[in-house]
Amino acid sequence: MKNKRITITGGKGFLGTHLINKLKTKGYQHLSIADIPDYDLINLEDIKRMYDNSKPDIVIHLAAKVGGIGFNQENPATLFYENLLMGTQLLHEGYLRTIEKFVAIGTICAYPKFTPVPFKEEDLWNGYPEETNAPYGLAKKMMLVQSQAYRKQYGFNSIFLLPVNLFGPGDNFDPKSSHVIPALIKKVVDAMGGKEAAYQRLNEPTRPERLNTPNRPDRPITVWGTGKATREFFYVEDAAEAIILAMERYNKSDPINIGAGFEISIKDLVDLIVKLTGFKGEVVWDITKPDGQPRRMLDTIRAFKEFGFKAKGGLEERLKKTINWYLSTSNARY
Repeated sequence: MKNKRITITGGKGFLGTHLINKLKTKGYQHLSIADIPDYDLINLEDIKRMYDNSKPDIVIHLAAKVGGIGFNQENPATLFYENLLMGTQLLHEGYLRTIEKFVAIGTICAYPKFTPVPFKEEDLWNGYPEETNAPYGLAKKMMLVQSQAYRKQYGFNSIFLLPVNLFGPGDNFDPKSSHVIPALIKKVVDAMGGKEAAYQRLNEPTRPERLNTPNRPDRPITVWGTGKATREFFYVEDAAEAIILAMERYNKSDPINIGAGFEISIKDLVDLIVKLTGFKGEVVWDITKPDGQPRRMLDTIRAFKEFGFKAKGGLEERLKKTINWYLSTSNARY
């Protein structure tokens, strides 16, 4: 497969950047990116132009309109329309051009609100998604319906992967659209006086005179919900590895979970970020805000059986890498 032409939609984004780097290290050379501003993947003519220009053998569809709970509540129609159009048109045009494989990336938000934990692929249709995520989750889930329908009628080779919440270096820290880990890291760091102050405190704790505001206490932070909800978090480099293995080895339309296979409460996550940053301020829980889905954790047995993927490494170690990247780089978005 190293000689295949592979197009990655959303290749300039968080997951896309890590995926392309990993593909290159594995010897893949014929890679192209379909992303804004070169291609607006909601526009059918741009999709056709992308296929005509890159002539892919394989398409990995990562591009998505996505955000956290607040963003989802404010933009349900946008999330539904844009994600539905991107997936439906990209897959259909791939079929028309007889590409060899279409790798569709779904979302854990497609699962029913009260799915038994751990989430098993066979439970995917046993209820309606959590309300704040439903428009996004259902739009992405339609790629699974399309994938199975096109395989049955046309023999078209497409697969559908369900990743859990991603995090890692390069994540989106914009509070308007970020997910929980980058949102919490930014909130804590801002309350500590900003990235420079937090970086100095972590890396030069015995030299308080280096801090810009050594005598100012950390401000309190407010976190949405009760802290009781649980989530599973998947390191972005592991996600890239899982996608490559599925691309290389998996050729069925049955959905496949990809994740780390553990859960942690939001309260415990906040406590861990507080510990790793050295934050000394108060954490205030705003229980008037939604928790989102009560619990999230994937059953990842099928991914191991079908293409040999199993996540590696611990959450604390990976969180530390993510925090250090955010504090030490000027490339972080916000």
